[in-house]
Amino acid sequence: METREKIKVEITMKVPVEKAWECFTDPQHITKWNFASSDWKCPEANNDLRPGGKFNYRMEAHDGSVGFNFKGRYLVVEEHESIVYRIEDERMVNIEFVQTGDETRVSETFDPENVHPSEAQRDGWQAILNNFKNYAESIA
Repeated sequence: METREKIKVEITMKVPVEKAWECFTDPQHITKWNFASSDWKCPEANNDLRPGGKFNYRMEAHDGSVGFNFKGRYLVVEEHESIVYRIEDERMVNIEFVQTGDETRVSETFDPENVHPSEAQRDGWQAILNNFKNYAESIA
C-alpha cells in the first residue's frame, strides 16, 4: 500500500470553544452540517463521545442515489481540546480545538485513503469543516 502524507484542514470561527465543541460532538448538531455539499445530507448521527466509544454518521445524497456510514472508535477525548479517533478502515484522525480571544480554531489531521487523490480528500473534508463553521456561527 502506498504511504501518503497526512492531510490537514482547518477553520477559524467566531464562537467560543465550548460552543464549537458542542456543535462538533452533539448528534443533534452533527446532522445539520456533516456533509460536503448541499445535495447531500446527514440524516442520522450516533456519538458515544468517550475513549473506547463509537460513532456512526450516515451520509447520503438527497435523491437517495448513494450513501454511506462513516464509523469509528474514539481513542482520546479531551473536552474542549482534542479528539483522536480511528475510522473503521483503520485510518487515524486527530482534531484540535484552540480558543484565542473570541475565536476558536478547529483543525483536523487525517490519514488519506488510497482510492481518491489527496487533493479531492482535502477539498471534501474542508467543505464539511466549512459547513460546520457556517452552522455553528449561525446559531451562536
